[in-house]
Amino acid sequence: MSVGTVVDWLAAVALVSGALLSLAAGIGVLRFPDVLDRMHAATKPQVLGVLLLLVGLALRLRTAADLGMIVLVGVFQLATAPVAAQMIGRAAYRSGRVDRSLLDVDELAEHRPEEGDSRPERDGSRPERGEQRRGGSRSGPGE
Repeated sequence: MSVGTVVDWLAAVALVSGALLSLAAGIGVLRFPDVLDRMHAATKPQVLGVLLLLVGLALRLRTAADLGMIVLVGVFQLATAPVAAQMIGRAAYRSGRVDRSLLDVDELAEHRPEEGDSRPERDGSRPERGEQRRGGSRSGPGE
């Protein structure tokens, strides 16, 4: 058995494993009941699945141009998936779509506005969106 054959088999294993992890992530997004569980399913196995697919591609293609693009895709995936998950979780928490009774630790509970008060109190330093500033009308370029 030659080295090329072994590398091709490793590439096949990585590609199939990555595809199965991505499939599991997709099924988890469809089957899990709440936002945080779905977010977990969408990020954890999906990132590993994509990285395994990229490793399989790198082992199979073996050219410098392809390897450069694969590395860029992997870095982009590693940089964006955690940020997206954090933003989705924060938006879900703030909008009330998270069942807080299921949380073991709720570090944001002390920063949460009171029940019935959907917005934090304002200090009056900036006008709300759509409000006019004191002492004048709205003006912009060309007015």
